[in-house]
Amino acid sequence: MKISREVKTAVLVISGIVLFIYLFNYLRGENILDSSRTYYAIYDNVEGLAPSTPVTINGMNVGKVKAIDFKGDGSGQLKVTLMVDNDFQFSKNSKAQLYDLGLIGGKAVAIIPAFDNAENAESGSYLESSVKAGLTELVNQRLTPLQEKIEGVMVQADSLLANVNDVLDDQTKNNLKESISELNATIKSFKTTSTSLNRLIDSNQEALTATLSNFENTSENFSKISDSLANANLSATIADLQSTVQNFDLMMANINNGQGSIGKLLKDEGLYNNLEGASKQLEQLLQDMKLNPKRYVHFSLFGKKPKRYDAEGNEIRDQK
Repeated sequence: MKISREVKTAVLVISGIVLFIYLFNYLRGENILDSSRTYYAIYDNVEGLAPSTPVTINGMNVGKVKAIDFKGDGSGQLKVTLMVDNDFQFSKNSKAQLYDLGLIGGKAVAIIPAFDNAENAESGSYLESSVKAGLTELVNQRLTPLQEKIEGVMVQADSLLANVNDVLDDQTKNNLKESISELNATIKSFKTTSTSLNRLIDSNQEALTATLSNFENTSENFSKISDSLANANLSATIADLQSTVQNFDLMMANINNGQGSIGKLLKDEGLYNNLEGASKQLEQLLQDMKLNPKRYVHFSLFGKKPKRYDAEGNEIRDQK
């Protein structure tokens, strides 16, 4: 049977149209010859995500992003259509997580399967969406507080510099210059003094060595003396001293209590009165001897009898 040219042309045109449709859908991420499943996820921002971006499960490529459109309710949210070619089944509570592909840029969608024994996700259903923070977001999260702190420090540093500028007026600057100049002069003087001291030490090295030797000998002698004192029976000496002090305290207590001769002498008022009376009589006697020495001392060349006196000092005359 001979096929006409028109039939061949029609078959060729239809085959080209089918091939074009297949290639067009394949480039869009849809394989019309495979039995794929379609899911949807809603995001607020999908910057870096593009159609034909891979869809993964546990890192394995199981499909592609088919389309990205607005949700259509005026909220500005974006509806991402996911086409899964793999026959792996997962729960309807699974999540569609948006994540970064790398440092260069670009995003992909990973389905995080939930193994909670719930119903499997049917084609055409919506998956719960989530966004995994990328390196840029993590860096921003870390740098934002640090930036705020740096800004605060800069403000404080600016205030500090302003205060320093207020304090460091011309007079203060001149004073600081003078102080630094004086400090420099002091350092030079100290250097000169240290040089002189080094010269003095060098010139008296032998005397210093002899002095140190004498000090060493003295310390050795002191060590020997301390050893001798340590070996001495100091405890017995201290015990005897304590006993002597106790006996002295006891003797003083007895004297205060009027015991013994010294105690009676100090505490007996009668003895004190007698001594006081005797001292008064002795004083009167000495006074009388001074005024009337003839009563007590008699000297006569011719044997004249001495005069006699009574207790009151009157002369006793002989009765003839």
